[in-house]
Amino acid sequence: MAEPHLLVVDDEENLRSMLAAALQHHGYRVSLAGDGNDALIWLETATVDLIVLDVMMPNLDGLEVCNRLRARGDQTPVLFLTARSETADKVRGLRVGGDDYLEKPFSLDELAARIEAILRRTGNAQTPSTIELADLTLDDAAHLVQRGGVTVHLSPTEYRLLHYLLLNRGRVVSKHQILEQVWGYDDGDGGVVETYVGYLRRKLDATEPKLIHTIRGIGYTMRVEP
Repeated sequence: MAEPHLLVVDDEENLRSMLAAALQHHGYRVSLAGDGNDALIWLETATVDLIVLDVMMPNLDGLEVCNRLRARGDQTPVLFLTARSETADKVRGLRVGGDDYLEKPFSLDELAARIEAILRRTGNAQTPSTIELADLTLDDAAHLVQRGGVTVHLSPTEYRLLHYLLLNRGRVVSKHQILEQVWGYDDGDGGVVETYVGYLRRKLDATEPKLIHTIRGIGYTMRVEP
């Protein structure tokens, strides 16, 4: 499956470039527009899976852009970005057809998570068959895990945990998130997560580089440390 295609619309050039780089790192294809008019013109001849749309732009703000898209029958999901925190503004954004609302300043990880959640709801989320990190490969179609070309045998729970961590590589996920996604509940104390992370470390991190990292007080992440 091709990577989801996003359109980022913001009048701040530096922010556009930063968002593009961050979202590309998370596996998205990204196009850019500098204002609402450019976005509407661009979307007349192109389609995307989701629009990241700044609200406060000169000439044509994001709310009006979304309103015009919906009026012409374009139901592309929209995630609003705004510095406004008033409830009334959020309600306006949802009433004109927005799917979610993220206040500035925001973390890039939260932005990526919001986008992923919207794409799951709309059926456009990407679930890659093969995920790679350094010399670790998980082939979900073949249910095969290899590190350095050597097959690693995992239990079903170890496999689900590794799959979830790899899907979120580069991000920090909490024990409660892991419990919910891997075990199907989130009211435990996290001890089972620690135990299974330990199992994965013994099987996968016996060689360098170490890929599974504990972020004290928060959770875990899989990444290659610089």
